[in-house]
Amino acid sequence: MSDGFRETAARRLAAFGSVAIEDRPGTRRAAVVLCVTEQDGEPGVLVIKRAYRGRNAGQWGLPGGRADEGETPEITALRELEEELGVALEPSDVLGRLDDFPASSGFVITPVVAVASAPVRPVPSPDEVHSVHHVPLAALAADGVVNWLAQPSGPPLLQMLLGPRMTVHAPTGAMLWQFREVVLLGNDVRVADLLQPDWTRH
Repeated sequence: MSDGFRETAARRLAAFGSVAIEDRPGTRRAAVVLCVTEQDGEPGVLVIKRAYRGRNAGQWGLPGGRADEGETPEITALRELEEELGVALEPSDVLGRLDDFPASSGFVITPVVAVASAPVRPVPSPDEVHSVHHVPLAALAADGVVNWLAQPSGPPLLQMLLGPRMTVHAPTGAMLWQFREVVLLGNDVRVADLLQPDWTRH
């Protein structure tokens, strides 16, 4: 990964100032990682489809999961990345955070942005991951990827159109959209109020 991208991404994240949601009684914490790595010389972010079992069965997601007692979001995100995809990154590979997202499942999810210093070869854990996909950063930043679907009442529904069979909604879609806007395009957007489809509660 080029030093130029790493420096630009770190600078934009530092200037952005992520919003953290304070703990309340019953708050459950989770963290995910937007892992940027190169494949065939092209930088992209790793997106997974979860195994067709358990929580979030068959849904699009980012590597991550529930925080263990005493863990920081960074530790959780990197631990889950290694457990789910066999990808081991160092704490120095972490560039920053995006906004905490209050998922309708009851979790507060912290997205952590990390850049692999060398190409990685994901080996998905079949118990947790059905498939892993490398989404090129150029494709994520392209026109036409972001779609706002009007609803009969209330705010529109965000859809990230990442492929013919890859339409990603919030929470994961919200994190990918904020990553695109803040890290790739240098814009300031917030995501906590984005609509989530009912089926993401499970």
